[in-house]
Amino acid sequence: MKTILLGCIADDFTGATDLANNLVRAGMRVVQTIGVPDGPLAAEVDAVVVALKSRTIAPSEAVAQSLDALAWLQAQGAQQIYFKYCSTFDSTAQGNIGPVTEVLMDALQTDFSIATPAFPDNGRTVFKGHLFVGEVLLNESGMQNHPLTPMTDPNLVRVMQAQTRRKVGLIDHKAVAQGEAAIRARIDALRAQGVGVAIVDAVSNDDLLRLGPALKGMALVTGGSGVAIGLPANFGLAPSLQASQLPTATGLQAVVSGSCSLATNRQVQHFIASGRPALAIDPLRIASGNDVAAEALAWAAPQLAGGPVLFYSTADPAAVKTVQGQLGVEDAGAMVERTLAEISRGLVGLGVRQLVLAGGETSGACVQALGITQMKIGPQIDPGVPWCHAVTGNGSVHLTLKSGNFGTDDFFSKAFTLLP
Repeated sequence: MKTILLGCIADDFTGATDLANNLVRAGMRVVQTIGVPDGPLAAEVDAVVVALKSRTIAPSEAVAQSLDALAWLQAQGAQQIYFKYCSTFDSTAQGNIGPVTEVLMDALQTDFSIATPAFPDNGRTVFKGHLFVGEVLLNESGMQNHPLTPMTDPNLVRVMQAQTRRKVGLIDHKAVAQGEAAIRARIDALRAQGVGVAIVDAVSNDDLLRLGPALKGMALVTGGSGVAIGLPANFGLAPSLQASQLPTATGLQAVVSGSCSLATNRQVQHFIASGRPALAIDPLRIASGNDVAAEALAWAAPQLAGGPVLFYSTADPAAVKTVQGQLGVEDAGAMVERTLAEISRGLVGLGVRQLVLAGGETSGACVQALGITQMKIGPQIDPGVPWCHAVTGNGSVHLTLKSGNFGTDDFFSKAFTLLP
């Protein structure tokens, strides 16, 4: 593999494909790896996104995994490093965004980086340092009820400052709107004040495209996937359809959904309302010792030939809290993840070759269960969600890893119509 231009570290699997999707649309040839590769990749690409499952693990573990990913990317000659996290800045007071940013800065021997989860195409905007989801502040968007990383403060300067020893500042919209020179001047002023990390306002793609040139040569960029749209041009690349070409799709179709976000709840309900087969996965039955995965696969086997089927543990916040109260937050999540991963592996064994996975933790568990080590990124379904192609122990598959908060209500049905 030739030296890569952009080396990316993502803290979950759906977030990795989200980032890779924007890079592909901006003209980069991209491979996403599942975890840190053992050696160089055979593919000739412009960017590699190393997908970790580090968003909700202990900060020390997230730091160690991120450093391993950095070391591999540096060994491939990556010219710039990108740390990608969720567009809703999912984290706790302990991290992991702040701790990982700090350790990457230390390893790269840089005293300054930017941070912005802005992704206007999906309604994530930052203004005066505050994160909005659509028309409401982050803490009013449903994210305040997230089962693992509840987000109750929309002020990103404050959120980031709680996670890092470095001083956190703001590159406000006034500077961003004036373009590269003004952004660079603001960066210089912040550095003179001892600021190490700056939240960046962005309310439109134009803002992100103005930001991009100002980040040329910056050792470390951190953000959601939106910042990616302005980076390929720094390497002389332009959008190209060839960057997103995948093999022709074949085989049966299925959806496995573990996310409990508002968007995914709507997508599940839309799929059910359309009359397609859907099976709810009950955590309490799993906890009681039932082989729920085997039951689910037996239910699916005779129905797959008729079109896509759905397996879901998706539920509203009240139902999730009830289950967590009985089983414990971590145990409930882990049991469901293991079961959905077994189901996904069984589906591929039954001939499913087009697979939609919904939810970051769910996608991570399923991809690992399938033994996937890398994916080629293809065309976009909805902003932040592309189709991918990968090889498993049971043959190649087309799959998409959908972040819980992304996609239109008809995503589960629409996705299969967009494969070549």
